[in-house]
Amino acid sequence: MEMKQVKVSVDTQIALAFKDACKISGISMAAELSRFMAGYADSPMKQRAAPYYSTRRSRRAAVKATIKQLEQIKAQEERVRDNTPENLQGSAAYEATEEAVSSLEEAIDALAEFWMVP
Repeated sequence: MEMKQVKVSVDTQIALAFKDACKISGISMAAELSRFMAGYADSPMKQRAAPYYSTRRSRRAAVKATIKQLEQIKAQEERVRDNTPENLQGSAAYEATEEAVSSLEEAIDALAEFWMVP
């Protein structure tokens, strides 16, 4: 089995300081790095480190979630529009609500068409 060397840091001073700290405390560098990586895997720091989506499947899942949120917002806007009294149906607020519903429908359709989401 081939052993691979792990680079602790690009900065040689940091790497040497880590090596010295492990040597002084009697801890194996490999064990300390493994412990760090195990903690890092569950940390919020890892979630912030990769804000993009690395696979098409995860991007499609994100798009589906976005479409679902847009559909919920559209439903709320439609409720507001549908519950507007008749005397206010020609108002600027009513027309803004209609425009929002229309824009949301276009956005949902465009995302679904581009990402081929059913």
